[in-house]
Amino acid sequence: MTTGFSRLRREDLLKTACEVIAELGFGNARTLDIARAAGVSQALLFYHFESKERLFAQAFGYAARLHLNALIDVEQSTGAPLERLRTLLRLCSPATPTEGWRLWIDAWGEAMRSSELEQISRRIDARGRLLMRAIIESGVASGEFECHDPDAAAWRIFALIDGLAIQMHVHPKVLSRRRVNALIRAAAASELGLDAEKL
Repeated sequence: MTTGFSRLRREDLLKTACEVIAELGFGNARTLDIARAAGVSQALLFYHFESKERLFAQAFGYAARLHLNALIDVEQSTGAPLERLRTLLRLCSPATPTEGWRLWIDAWGEAMRSSELEQISRRIDARGRLLMRAIIESGVASGEFECHDPDAAAWRIFALIDGLAIQMHVHPKVLSRRRVNALIRAAAASELGLDAEKL
């Protein structure tokens, strides 16, 4: 039976693993790097996670769970559709300084070779799109938005966000954070019949 202390220790190890993987990448990060960053032995890592592959998959699952919790907060918000849309766009914007996008982009590449990472990635992507679609549908119903196909609009908005995230992290000097946010707001506004200034 896992004790409370062990669960906390495990969470700390996953958090450190995410930080190391975000910095070095899935291909370059070693269990030794993670153990050193966490101030523990490699033996302890393998005690908790059995293998490097399992550790990396669970680290990504941990990061995905944090993002999912943030999505749930937006989902359960009682704000108006426009307010919830603004919150979701801020949450998902690659212009927000965070290590998360580096980890996420790297995990996409690894997901082509790991069924576990692919399932986690697909699940969290789908949850974000479903939330976006629900917000759009709610806005259409209230008369705040104009959109004939909320599902397609959600796909297009997230496709743009994902593409901009790759550009920002692979070519960091190409686009400013301000420009990225402006592009996202303009795209969402165009999809929903809004003035971009409202976003």
